[in-house]
Amino acid sequence: MARMRVVDAIVQILAKEGVTVTFGIPGAAINGLYSALKADGRIGHILARHGEAQSHMAEGYTRAKVGNIGVCLGTSGPAGTDMVTGMYSAMADSLPILCITGQVPTPKLDKEDFQGVDIASIAAPVTKYAKTVLEPAQIPGIFQKAFYLMREGRPGPVLIDLPGDVQTAEIDFDVDAYEPIEVHKPVASDAQVTRLIDLIASAERPVLLAGGGVIQSDGSDALVDLAETLGIPVISTLMGWGAIPDDHVLSQGMAGIQTSQQYANATLLASDLVVGIGNRWANRMTGDLSVFREGRKFVHVDVEPSQIGRVFAPDLGIVSDAKALIVKLADKAREYKEAGKLADWGVWAKECDVRKATMQRKTAFENVPLKPQRVYQAMNEAFGRDTRYVTTIGLSQIQAAQLLHVYKHHHWLDAGQAGPLGWTIPAAIGACVADPDTPTVALSGDFDFNFLIEELAVAAQFNVPWVHVLVNNAYLGLIRQSQRAFDMDYCVQLSFENINSPETEGYGVDYVKVAEGLGCKAIRVRKPEDLVPAFKRAREIADKLKVPVVVECVLERVTNVSMGAALDSVNEFEPLAEAPEDAPTAVLPLEPKRS
Repeated sequence: MARMRVVDAIVQILAKEGVTVTFGIPGAAINGLYSALKADGRIGHILARHGEAQSHMAEGYTRAKVGNIGVCLGTSGPAGTDMVTGMYSAMADSLPILCITGQVPTPKLDKEDFQGVDIASIAAPVTKYAKTVLEPAQIPGIFQKAFYLMREGRPGPVLIDLPGDVQTAEIDFDVDAYEPIEVHKPVASDAQVTRLIDLIASAERPVLLAGGGVIQSDGSDALVDLAETLGIPVISTLMGWGAIPDDHVLSQGMAGIQTSQQYANATLLASDLVVGIGNRWANRMTGDLSVFREGRKFVHVDVEPSQIGRVFAPDLGIVSDAKALIVKLADKAREYKEAGKLADWGVWAKECDVRKATMQRKTAFENVPLKPQRVYQAMNEAFGRDTRYVTTIGLSQIQAAQLLHVYKHHHWLDAGQAGPLGWTIPAAIGACVADPDTPTVALSGDFDFNFLIEELAVAAQFNVPWVHVLVNNAYLGLIRQSQRAFDMDYCVQLSFENINSPETEGYGVDYVKVAEGLGCKAIRVRKPEDLVPAFKRAREIADKLKVPVVVECVLERVTNVSMGAALDSVNEFEPLAEAPEDAPTAVLPLEPKRS
């Protein structure tokens, strides 16, 4: 037991909980904690340029590896209020991040002191726990509770607010007596697993639906084993993409009304049983629930009890850690298989394979300005199987999810539910800091790129390299497309004649100059044949100079991207690609089957 400042105890706790780096912005009200970080020296720090950005950096850090918890630091106001968007994004996607804010001294609380705001009340709706600490002796217990809550059940963010006088108060603390609270995950019972395998065994056209919980529970390899044991196809959600490699024979893409493939939607509509594991039935996947649910049974497995039945009542709901359920189900499947209790779904799997081979969207466009489909085709060609993609929202994200390929878990990082503009750059920083050995490619539309663009300077300062593909059509593309329903094109154009950069040809901002001014490198591409060489050159430069390299792809102004209101009515604005000559031959009718 030793006498020490609260902030010195906090740093010792952070280190024991596994924190090795923080993201933040120093300020007068949080300088006490910064003094402890400096004195201790074990925990690194990345200086953000915007309060919101530091929370997205923490998100990217968490998303990059199983077990990571990103930590961000700032004052209660305005840095704390800036962090709220990151808290919301983390809460929406079930991600643990820890936001620590410095508050005015306790005697000045509720007295309208400079930058004093009740951040705990503001953050409460978008966190699992938000607390302004008034008693120094409570610090160890509150941090212990915070880390436990971030990890247990459905993971999520926590905010701890520290008044200045609490930070510098002294307490008795023994770090050797401090231990993280062990998290106990719920596990499906044997009876539940038996009921589930019986449902699968009785189905003619079953599919597994892999949600983000599969990846978060480190259950991706187990999922592949389960799929191979059963011999049935796997469809992914946006957050579950990468749980099974895209080129696996049983991988059948993503279903949904936006981020999806036509063949995946057709397969889900043709199924008679959907086993959802670690997913939340997000509306961008389900679309019209009457179409989504008609003619098939549903199983829902989730670690959080309140998620079961939240969107619709499943035929079987199981509260369980995703990986634990998958492992038990695979063991039961092997038992049933040996006993001859499982059907051979080879014909069904072959039918799904036919769809996958013959219902691909066209990408081989040679237009100038570029069509975005051609950019994603080139990305698939230029970037290898080990590439991690980071992106957030817009037509760029939607079409990328339709056309790119992901082969490993944690290699698609996306703000799936919240979708805040500006997320991409800081999230890429966090991901690269967490896992510098994985080649990272960020993707932004031009409007997303404008938000938090100053964080490129952070990456240049701290030598955090990645390739950033910027698809530029000088439009708020997703909003422009949605405005078609109102027969308008209003306040969504970003184009203007840039008097300082005539080479932008009316597209407005000169992103090459901006990126270079922030300490990075940039390449502008206008022709399809230049895409792959530019991407490969950007990777070489990023690896050599250890800074981001922006590849600006100048797109045609208007491209409407495939989407719709229901799985059976997605609007395809371009024809499908021609089926390859070696495409498998259909063995069953490909029309969706409805009972």
